[in-house]
Amino acid sequence: MSHAQNVVSAYLRAKDHNRPQLMRQAFASDARLEMVVNAGTISFPPLAQGIDAITDVLVRQFSRTFENVYTLCIGTPPTKGASQYSCKWLVGMSEKDSRAVRIGCGRYDWVFASEAPRLATQLTITIEQMHSLAPEHLLPVMAWISALPAPWCAPPVLTAGAPAIAELRTVIDYFG
Repeated sequence: MSHAQNVVSAYLRAKDHNRPQLMRQAFASDARLEMVVNAGTISFPPLAQGIDAITDVLVRQFSRTFENVYTLCIGTPPTKGASQYSCKWLVGMSEKDSRAVRIGCGRYDWVFASEAPRLATQLTITIEQMHSLAPEHLLPVMAWISALPAPWCAPPVLTAGAPAIAELRTVIDYFG
């Protein structure tokens, strides 16, 4: 696995599984996070500077609200020696309080340090869509998304077995 694959994988494990200690395997101490939210159903601060602030936003605060989190990078993994990596992403999760299902998509834009340990120095997360579905959709959505290959999934594989839910269709269409 390349350094960039390790970094992205560590970030996804930290965020999805509420393991803040893993963020140090993904981000440099002075890393910068930018959030571009184009969907009105979720909010994040537009900027976080430094590993502690990034961990607070992406793991600690996130896990207070959401559970059953599955995030996939859609497309091919970063190549060996990559200094940058961009991909689309898909996330499925549930809200702890309401049990509503959230399904969303967007783009990751990563920049990695040029010297060891080659951690991320910048991440821009763009949220293009974030839909809230009724709690009765939890089981079919989770059965589908948890069966997809992680952390990288090819777009054609994404549609296999997808539940017939209108909001889910708009997210799948995002991946072309």
